[in-house]
Amino acid sequence: MTTRRIVATLAIFALYCASLFLSAIQGQTNGSQVSSAPRAMVLHAARLLDVETGRISTPGEILVQGDLIAEVGSHVTHPHESEFIDLGDTTLLPGLIDAHVHLFLHPGAEDLQTVQESVPQRTILATIAARDDLFAGFTAERDMGTEGAGSADTAVRNAINDGLMPGPRLRISGNAIDILGGHEDAIGYNPAQHVLSNATYANNAEELVTAIRGELKEGADFIKIYETGPDKIVDGRFSTPYQYTEEELTVAVHEAARSGHRVAVHAMGEPGTLYAARAGVASIDHALQLSDETMRLMREKQIFAVPTFTIFEYFAVHPNTPAQGARDNQLLDLHAQEFKKQLAAGIPFAVGSDVGPFPHGTQAREFVLMVKFGMSPLAALQAGTLNGAKLLGWQNQIGALKPGYDADIIAVPGDPLQDISILQKVSFVMKNGVIYRK
Repeated sequence: MTTRRIVATLAIFALYCASLFLSAIQGQTNGSQVSSAPRAMVLHAARLLDVETGRISTPGEILVQGDLIAEVGSHVTHPHESEFIDLGDTTLLPGLIDAHVHLFLHPGAEDLQTVQESVPQRTILATIAARDDLFAGFTAERDMGTEGAGSADTAVRNAINDGLMPGPRLRISGNAIDILGGHEDAIGYNPAQHVLSNATYANNAEELVTAIRGELKEGADFIKIYETGPDKIVDGRFSTPYQYTEEELTVAVHEAARSGHRVAVHAMGEPGTLYAARAGVASIDHALQLSDETMRLMREKQIFAVPTFTIFEYFAVHPNTPAQGARDNQLLDLHAQEFKKQLAAGIPFAVGSDVGPFPHGTQAREFVLMVKFGMSPLAALQAGTLNGAKLLGWQNQIGALKPGYDADIIAVPGDPLQDISILQKVSFVMKNGVIYRK
């Protein structure tokens, strides 16, 4: 039996175990509950936010029929025998979208957990992470690599889609792709032990094509490629080496597009970010350093920047060593400065937190940091709803409260346009017309 088949078999077994575990705890965390969608349901709250215009309706109501939104406004039709749910002094919003998560990671030594924990164990933890993210109001996510668990995220996505366990709707990448000795390779271990990389090796254009075809065969929705790393700051100057040439990335983008898929890159700075923009990737994640030409191309091609401020902050506050803490604080400060330039350049943004190394379910902190560093609350909300839906390929389906859209709806106390931090206090979660938290 091949290693890939062993991983898939173990993942399926792990999901079975996880489903038994989750069925025992369902509805006991955070006062949450899961209930079948009634034929018709009316949600009523003090406010309803139109994320496209920033207009707030008072009061706000949504008529949900089955798994779709039927009506939205201050007063909607109340069908006979429909269920009426009064959410009190809250604001109704579309479900949040995190475009950069790691369901297969948790706080702790990332390099060790991917070596010491089995794929079944990591898959069980991933299902719990998915549940925690959903209960925090994230009804859709893009999983940016299993970090050595292969295509186990295919099984997690499918189990959620089949209703076997709670979680956001997912776009998954399987293993990310990296060069030998690159960002996610197993560096610093005894070479005689042959510790495996957390990513799939591809060292040239031909190997990129092979790796991409392998990931798509095993269920990936998109391809993630590590384009830069390791990062350095010397005498206040940031640098990060590129891992693939512009020509190699272009081959990757064309190969993914051949079957209707897109490429996202981990890229911290130049020239890797420029190569990615020229190649036509869907998103540049982290995007700490972008040249004027890179930003021009991103604006022209509508390539999303996904800042992931929260992971920078978390590492700065929780360093392994004082030296690492100083470096990570420098990176966060530089990222904040560069973000202002990116905002002024008018490039598109999507919200992505890089949750995993910090606790799942806490990533609404990303909205707070985007506003802290210069984005308006409405623009941050748009980045985490409308833009996230576009990036994940679900535009005109989720990301807004509109008739005909899937009923992915949350409620938060207060007005997020006045206090964005209330997104960290989600009190109601519905996905696809099913209530998961109330």
